[in-house]
Amino acid sequence: MTFRKKTPPALPAVQTAGARCVQDFSASFCTYEMFDEVRRTVPIIDAAISKIIRLIGSFQIQCADSKQQTALDDFLRNVPVGLTGQSIYSFLDSYLDSLLVYGNAVGEIVLDQKNSRVAGLWNGNIQDISVTPGASPMERRYYLHTRDGDRLLPYPDRILFSALKPPSGGIYGISLLQGLPAFQKILMQIYHCIENNFDRAGNIRYAVTYKPSGDAADMAYAQERAQLIAKEWTAGMQAAKCGEIRDFVSVGDIDIKVIGAEGEMPATEIPVRQLLEQILSKLSVPPFLLGLSWSSTERMSAQQADILTSELEYYRRLLEPVICKIAKTFLQFNGSFSEISILWDHINLQDETELAQAALYRAQAQEIEQNLD
Repeated sequence: MTFRKKTPPALPAVQTAGARCVQDFSASFCTYEMFDEVRRTVPIIDAAISKIIRLIGSFQIQCADSKQQTALDDFLRNVPVGLTGQSIYSFLDSYLDSLLVYGNAVGEIVLDQKNSRVAGLWNGNIQDISVTPGASPMERRYYLHTRDGDRLLPYPDRILFSALKPPSGGIYGISLLQGLPAFQKILMQIYHCIENNFDRAGNIRYAVTYKPSGDAADMAYAQERAQLIAKEWTAGMQAAKCGEIRDFVSVGDIDIKVIGAEGEMPATEIPVRQLLEQILSKLSVPPFLLGLSWSSTERMSAQQADILTSELEYYRRLLEPVICKIAKTFLQFNGSFSEISILWDHINLQDETELAQAALYRAQAQEIEQNLD
């Protein structure tokens, strides 16, 4: 009996794919460092990203094969992630963090040395990876940047890659922080000016002026009296640092003024708030979730929560292919090819009392409708 070599399926031909499919990775690398700087210097941006990641919530995976459900649940809870993490939630937190900040995220399903089971998950650094189309624009090739040049990764089926809102025909996604470096620069300039103004005017300095009278004796000892006044004033200021209250007593016409007291500090509340409004509108995070007590009505807060809920559902849709690939790979190594479904927890941004009251109103309305029938 002779066996014929199986012909691999033909790759799909994409007629509308052009040269734009290949993007310059070096340009993306420069923006990665810029986004790191934005997140590091503006704490509210870091807080908003962390808030989004936590609000994504948890999920459960239901396997059509009930015999594999227990093994799958144990794998999701205890799978090693890198050197310090554990569980698929730890992997997805870092994965989504990279996706939001850089617009791209990369991970890997790690197998054991015998390639017989899934040994763990690994969060890759997107700055070390570049992606290009293969023989077809529908095929991806991954390259690792090394000192000796780019090295093609031999097992692309183990790589997990996601892009956030990539342009049409593109591979790399767009960071959630795109457009914010300009606002970050202005905001940091304002805070730097506040620092300088408080250093100059906030740290109070005194001008002590001694005006001798026209008397000949007073004029003759003017220099000695000025030196004595300066000495006593300095001693009083030094004693105040130690908590000692010392009075300053002098004879003659002495004028004491605060240097720069006439100049007012420039108001920064309005420009800072305008910048923060632009930043939060880009991140789609309501101000009240970040502790900002801006005036807003109850209806406005509810609408902002609904907008954030839709954003979180969009991020969940981006993560679902990654979750399915991890779960199906584990099941396949366990000899199962059953279907799976992801059940996300309910996104709850409202007060529990309001939810309970709304449920009561719905029950009362159903009761009234049944009585009318």
